[in-house]
Amino acid sequence: MVFTKREKIIIAATIAAVSLLVVDFYVLTPVLGRCAAVRTDRERLLAEMARARSLLERRQLLTPKWRKMLDDGMKDDPAKAESQILRALRNWSHDVGVKLLSLRPERSTEKTELREITIHVAGTGSMEGVSRLLWGIETTRAPVKIKMLQLGARKDGTDDLSLQLKISTLYVPPACPVTEQAPQTQRPGGGDR
Repeated sequence: MVFTKREKIIIAATIAAVSLLVVDFYVLTPVLGRCAAVRTDRERLLAEMARARSLLERRQLLTPKWRKMLDDGMKDDPAKAESQILRALRNWSHDVGVKLLSLRPERSTEKTELREITIHVAGTGSMEGVSRLLWGIETTRAPVKIKMLQLGARKDGTDDLSLQLKISTLYVPPACPVTEQAPQTQRPGGGDR
């Protein structure tokens, strides 16, 4: 069978077109798709690496502050933490003239890395004394947080207030990994930071 020049050109163009479609379907499209997936994975991994570096830098910045918190006031024994806050409350109330009627501590039973002790406080005093007591609580170096505050006048038209407080303090159980010394981190280049 002899093909004319025109038929030969049509057959060659058809074979070339089919070959291009086959190459595109089996080679070019998968390679381009894989390149796009690799670029996406690279961007994701670079973002994760940036977050990890940021976390390591934050850890290095916060570790000294954490150590200072542990040294300044955070205890590793619930009895010591409770005693520290009760003693501080008594001292502050005595210094500012607020009469404490009751102090009732409650220990949390949750098994978390940081445990909480809540203290219910009831007392009476003047507006100045109560505000100075609250200032003492807010500015202490010990880990204390006011969770609830209720003030009321005991007698209308007088500077005699009743105070209801619920404050909490934290302590770190002795076996907690948070209190262990932070390991030195290494940079990808091999040097210590």
